[in-house]
Amino acid sequence: MELHIATNNAHKVRELEELFPGTRLRTPAQSGISFDYDEVEATFLGNSLGKARALYDLIRAPVLADDSGLCVDALGGAPGVKSARYGSPDGGRTVLSAREKNELLLREMEGRRDRSCRFVCAMTLMVSEHRFFTVQETCEGLLLEAPRGGEGFGYDPVFLLPGEGLSMAELSLERKNRLSHRGRAAARIRSILGSLAALP
Repeated sequence: MELHIATNNAHKVRELEELFPGTRLRTPAQSGISFDYDEVEATFLGNSLGKARALYDLIRAPVLADDSGLCVDALGGAPGVKSARYGSPDGGRTVLSAREKNELLLREMEGRRDRSCRFVCAMTLMVSEHRFFTVQETCEGLLLEAPRGGEGFGYDPVFLLPGEGLSMAELSLERKNRLSHRGRAAARIRSILGSLAALP
């Protein structure tokens, strides 16, 4: 099966390739399409569905999209849906590096006792214009006081998995994909894909 994925993020593409073995994933660039969706919705689900619809309108073939981010309780859920543009001085046109975003987040959390946070992933499988499936999953954790680990990307180095005693960036990709928000959402979408394949 072939799915068009609504992302240009090389790190995310790599994770999705591991999460959907046996499925051919095509980026917009591989299909010769310029795709840059403006994530303006207030929820992860809204952005995920919006991206899926936007790419489907261009491709007219099955699409997989997700929107994900980090929500920190002590910051009222921030960075949240603005995780990718967190701290950008001009509203997102200039995006800070992952290191800069993590440094900013840790500065804002200095002295705060409540370090509870979660990764959230909303994933959409759009089969046709009027037929789509959405799931949203989380991965609960604690915000570290300093980055740890060299794997993963984004906020992984500052996200501690209490049950593992490791940051997300200290996990192998295989282990991360079993525990992460995106891994959990992908497992549910894989189940849906399997059920679709069994239909007459």
